[in-house]
Amino acid sequence: MLCRPDNPAKHCEVTLVESTEIGTVGVGEATLPTIQFFNQLLGIDEADFVRKTGASFKLGIEFKDWGRLGHRFFHGFGGFGPAIHNRPLWAYWLRLRAQDPGLPSYEEWSTATMMARGLRFMPPRPGEPSAANAFDYAYHFDATRYGAYLRDYALRHGARRIEGTIVRVETSPDDGFVKAVHLRDGQRIEGDLFIDCSGFRALLIGGAMNSPYEDWSHWLPCDRALAVPCRRAEPMTPYTTSTARGAGWQWRIPLQHRTGNGLVYCSSHLGDDEAAQLLLSQLDDEALDEPRQQRFVTGRRRQAWVKNVVAIGLSSGFLEPLESTSIQLIMDGVSRLTALLPDRDCSPKLADEFNRQMAYRYESVRDFIILHYKLGARRDTEFWRACAAMSIPDKLAHQIELFRQTGRVAILEPEGFAEPSWASIYLGLGLFPERYDPYVDLVDPDLVRRHLHGVHDAIRRSVAAMPTHAEFLARAAPAA
Repeated sequence: MLCRPDNPAKHCEVTLVESTEIGTVGVGEATLPTIQFFNQLLGIDEADFVRKTGASFKLGIEFKDWGRLGHRFFHGFGGFGPAIHNRPLWAYWLRLRAQDPGLPSYEEWSTATMMARGLRFMPPRPGEPSAANAFDYAYHFDATRYGAYLRDYALRHGARRIEGTIVRVETSPDDGFVKAVHLRDGQRIEGDLFIDCSGFRALLIGGAMNSPYEDWSHWLPCDRALAVPCRRAEPMTPYTTSTARGAGWQWRIPLQHRTGNGLVYCSSHLGDDEAAQLLLSQLDDEALDEPRQQRFVTGRRRQAWVKNVVAIGLSSGFLEPLESTSIQLIMDGVSRLTALLPDRDCSPKLADEFNRQMAYRYESVRDFIILHYKLGARRDTEFWRACAAMSIPDKLAHQIELFRQTGRVAILEPEGFAEPSWASIYLGLGLFPERYDPYVDLVDPDLVRRHLHGVHDAIRRSVAAMPTHAEFLARAAPAA
């Protein structure tokens, strides 16, 4: 990025250096609901985006075999119905469950979950709060197509693209700032601010700035992933599926033109050939390619912004895509950089604040992912026994014990996963609190039962009136 104080009409010039010789990591095809707002901020038309990226809609994630073999639960986007006296509906459900073990699952008060179970989809209806808008959604899409879509958007809005491979980074002998990057064909590209999107290679932030990498593999031991597409199979599910395996987990992501599949695993418990055989044996249909392997070390750069280099995406850190956070963390980095955009001096205070915010963000996501492994009740393999026995970060241990003992959810990162998400994972993995919130006893239990029955019935009727996911896609945004 080149600042232009000499031309007030054009504050900066953005140059993208990109090589078609370097592939992309295809594990980020599922997203979180905040991507809607990112696309809206750019003025992207949803129907056009869905058509051109082969996208489908996502209401959440179904987890299979995580708590125990044969068990499944759903992490849906949205809450569990309207709160009563500022207490979530699931808190009242916990109270009634203690008196009535036959009460339907808490999941039946989640509109997103019931839509997913019925393979239904339509966007939330505008208007007064109701079962028809008490949910949120995200997307599944072809990550390569989405990258090209955003690149074309940027070029239409004034960015410049240069095809080439960086072979040398030129730094200033005076202050250590990056002055230019040199390409294989001899081009020298100058800039004032350099955004490192070079992936795991981290050419600028790691190579030129020597920002150390903080290894989190003692908490998240999976270190390899295999990805392979297969032919699309019916039904068209409006959700991601995560199935726990003996030494990791497998994802299934439905797109309009194919299904994305992958296996995240720990190489000390599962060999590469065995992993490939396992993945290919569990596909819905014929594989469209050979499995591609990606090796990684879970963690982050201790400083994602050093001098005039800012790392975004994989160059700044990596967390396995269990909760679809890879693209989310890219958007977080972009939004924070935009808010803290420097002038040519690149004030160290701006870098400090960016690094503080991103460190907290990464650690929050890390802990949410660790939660899935730690609470799982599986003990059938050495991998799962090790996960159950491992020590965990102190903050996460506090959050787990608070819920275990009192039924309260501690939200330590307001911009991270919200209370319904934490409750979904706690309850889905079988962590039922020893005591429920005593405040709920202030409400007459018969009134609570009627309220829960009314919400349950409203969700059932709303979902039954919705089109299937496949019908909605065919009508509103069929793939190009």
